[in-house]
Amino acid sequence: MKLKKNILLLLCLLSVSLFSCKNNSENDKVSQNQEDLLEILATQTLNPQQKYTIINQMANNLLAMKDYQEIILFLTDYVEDNPDDLYNSYWLLMTAYAYLSTGAEPMAEYYFDRILQECDDLLVKGQSIHYLCLQNLIQISKTPIHRINYINQLINRFPQNINITELYLRLALEYEVDNQWSQALKTYNLFLAQPDASTIQIPGEPDAYRNARHLVDFNNSSKDWTFETLPELEKAVKTAIRNYDWRTLDKYKAKINFFSMSWRQDENDANSQKEISIRDYASGRRIRFEDELDESSNSNEAYLRTWGWNAFVSVWYLYFRKIYYPLDPDINGNWEWAGIYIGNKL
Repeated sequence: MKLKKNILLLLCLLSVSLFSCKNNSENDKVSQNQEDLLEILATQTLNPQQKYTIINQMANNLLAMKDYQEIILFLTDYVEDNPDDLYNSYWLLMTAYAYLSTGAEPMAEYYFDRILQECDDLLVKGQSIHYLCLQNLIQISKTPIHRINYINQLINRFPQNINITELYLRLALEYEVDNQWSQALKTYNLFLAQPDASTIQIPGEPDAYRNARHLVDFNNSSKDWTFETLPELEKAVKTAIRNYDWRTLDKYKAKINFFSMSWRQDENDANSQKEISIRDYASGRRIRFEDELDESSNSNEAYLRTWGWNAFVSVWYLYFRKIYYPLDPDINGNWEWAGIYIGNKL
């Protein structure tokens, strides 16, 4: 048993030794290749294309060994010593990707941005280096004002390479984050004007069209149906029902995207947005309501159970919603009667 263990140990050691020798052998070849290329670079008169070939080979040698720190040092030193090299944008692009590979996103962002600021554009395998930089910067930049700048550059410089509908939506969202609401509205309008705005599927933004449509339409509306507080809205609606004042109750409905639908329907369903008159369903009826709002109500949404409506299902939940509208502090945070859920809660 002891002999068997010793043999296994010996085999393991030999395996490690052979693997180490193989790696050392490969590394030695790469190191020798690097030295040969450095000598050519230092002693020969080379045209720009020849110099590019050598620098690219040296960088790829280091990349093959995943020696990202050495790639960074080599390429940044080269760019510093050769400020007029036609391919500096490419060397700095490789530098930025090397930083990305080490998880150093702030440094990668610095070099991607530096390429845009300092270097002429080049095509790499048919792709614009500036375009690649902008794509990466949008993903890694942590500052909305910077992302706004990069998205605008993509739209203005590379409209043929992008999905402009999606970019308008993402630009509008960035303006929101940066509290540039007038710009956000202008950009939402650009988004809505695109022929595929209502059908496009944007990752992470399943309600993009509905939200943009609601904000733009709400901005253009009178907003005269809103109440400062939920208790005021609840009291007004209950008073109108109690007094059989269906005309006034109709006036309390939100004029933008008011819905009436079952609990299983989607608010985006075209059938849920049909205009209804409360008078048509309440005339000659005694409508009742609960004394208190439904227990599922919270600081942003509330439900009032009512019954007795002249409809296939007589139970309706009136849905109240807090308004999000930072453009106008007098309206933002107000409440509106936004819709009706038909039937008992599921």
